[in-house]
Amino acid sequence: MNTIGVDIGGTKIGAGVVDEAGHVLAQTRYDTDPTDPGAIERAVISAVAELRKAHEVSAVGVAAAGFVSPRRDGVLFAPNIAWRDYPLRDRLSRGISLPIVVENDANAAGWAEFRFGRGRDVEHMIMATVGTGLGGAIIVDGRLLRGAFGAAGEIGHMQMVPNGHYCGCGHEGCWEMYGSGRALTRAARAAAVAYPERAAALIELAGGSGEKIKGPQVTQAAQAGDPLAIELFADLGYWLGAGISDLAAIVDPEIAVIGGGVAQAGDLLLEPARESFREHLSARGYRGELTIELAEFGNEAGIVGAADLARH
Repeated sequence: MNTIGVDIGGTKIGAGVVDEAGHVLAQTRYDTDPTDPGAIERAVISAVAELRKAHEVSAVGVAAAGFVSPRRDGVLFAPNIAWRDYPLRDRLSRGISLPIVVENDANAAGWAEFRFGRGRDVEHMIMATVGTGLGGAIIVDGRLLRGAFGAAGEIGHMQMVPNGHYCGCGHEGCWEMYGSGRALTRAARAAAVAYPERAAALIELAGGSGEKIKGPQVTQAAQAGDPLAIELFADLGYWLGAGISDLAAIVDPEIAVIGGGVAQAGDLLLEPARESFREHLSARGYRGELTIELAEFGNEAGIVGAADLARH
């Protein structure tokens, strides 16, 4: 039976009807206001109603950026949306007469890759979603690891550097501050100040202002062969590989899948990550080694994963 997956972001939601093979049969998008939970609920309800007009579905999966309750019925805390101990399933049930499952957005994306993407042939997988922040999902023995309190897989908040860069979670030195789009942008802007001649291409792409450099512009410059932009991705890849080696020591997965917007740089990011992983992996040569691969799903990952989790 088909199900609906809903991916709630800070400024918009995407929703789609997904079949049992992970194919998206129909999609819709709505703009939302992250400061207005009621508006988000109305948008989700409207999206589900729109999709149900032409498709019979059995359940709805909702992917939300935040700490999801162990019962998968609400959001304990969301950094970019005004949810605090929020009973999301109960609120949505007022306008949706179907079973509803709430899941963390990175978990949903990871599940999509595990079921239908890069991880479909393995039983042990980790995923890192490299966007503005750094999210993750962990699958062990074919099961999504959620933990006792529903907060497993928040890999971006492993502390990598003592007294390092301040993170929005309230701590310092989190992996997210070194292995994310935010880190890439911070490094690019700092380089524009310290080395304006080397950063000329980036500054030009940003309209003449180094302070306005954004991640996609660094990707564009790197793909065009700009040496500084390539170095920035190499540094980002170094931190990704180092963190993945730590996860390998704990989980010992067969594959690490890299997704998110920053991963569109492809091998400019993955090759340095692979090199760093090999450099940091303990007992190398005496153990099996995971592979680091690019995610197959793009913006539809959360929709597909949430829909399939609702089905199961």
